[in-house]
Amino acid sequence: MNYADAGVSLARADEAMVGVKKSVRTTFNAGVLGDVGNFGGLFTLNHLGMKDPVLVSSVDGVGTKLKVDIEMGTHELPGQDIVNHCCDDILVQGARPLFFLDYVATGRLEPGVMDKLVAGMAKACRENDLVLIGGETAEMPGFYGPGDYDISGTIVGVVERENIIDGKKIKPGTIILGLPSTGLHTNGYSLARKVLFDVAGYKVDTLVDGMDKTIGEALATPHRSYYPSLIDLCNKKIIQGLAHITGSGYQGNIPRILPDNVDVIIDRTTWDPPMIFKLIQQAGSVEKDEMYNTFNMGMGMLVFIDPADKAEVVAHLEAKGEKWVQIGEVVAGTKQVKFRD
Repeated sequence: MNYADAGVSLARADEAMVGVKKSVRTTFNAGVLGDVGNFGGLFTLNHLGMKDPVLVSSVDGVGTKLKVDIEMGTHELPGQDIVNHCCDDILVQGARPLFFLDYVATGRLEPGVMDKLVAGMAKACRENDLVLIGGETAEMPGFYGPGDYDISGTIVGVVERENIIDGKKIKPGTIILGLPSTGLHTNGYSLARKVLFDVAGYKVDTLVDGMDKTIGEALATPHRSYYPSLIDLCNKKIIQGLAHITGSGYQGNIPRILPDNVDVIIDRTTWDPPMIFKLIQQAGSVEKDEMYNTFNMGMGMLVFIDPADKAEVVAHLEAKGEKWVQIGEVVAGTKQVKFRD
């Protein structure tokens, strides 16, 4: 008996690495020392010319959204999801991304699927100016079902110490701009899939009135990155705080950046959530507050600014082609998130 008899094929792994290496190298920049295949990825900060660089790191996964991508065959999208999600998580602290590492686990390694996964990661890395510097692929027969896989990613970025955004400047009178999401992004999929597929009986190819995409297409739309729109504003020191609305929605993410002496009021009349959220709420009889505590409801990043800076911030966003809505304000309080309808 050999390794292949146990379900692990080194030949398939070697085949997959041919395409993977090509994709990875398209992300390399002046910071990379070495090539693909070393035990560790080497990256220098010398070319950045920073005075007091602080590294910022984060790790995340895509969750059960992968079930949708696997059924749709859109294997190039989860890689974009994970890179963009991680970029947004460190952007909240004012950081620019430097490099990214991925982990892919599957029951049977399929080179064609692996190529698409990594190509998606590489695409998002290029769009966000970071390097796909390394990764791990685990073939685990008997652990994952046929066709199933899971991915996670780790990102490392950097910010000048004086430019760190930590929410300490948020105060009563601060206003909140919401930047639109592309859909559910990467959270709430266990509830969404339960409601749409199990309760409502929809399929990934179902087209519902009022939507210009099928259910599957709407659910599989990649998590977007806010880095291109916001990094210059971060460096200008006029953003008081950023909140990435991911798992646990508004109640779970906004308090993470708030001082203890303020509350946030979110005015839910200021925007109309995309149809996919309305469909989930209606089909599953989901309470309104539960929706906002689970999903982003169409706003993926919240920008906290002084009203005096609004004109400058809005001009910058619009020059970047970024849409925005003023969705709330900060008042005196005890670190609570409240809704206005």
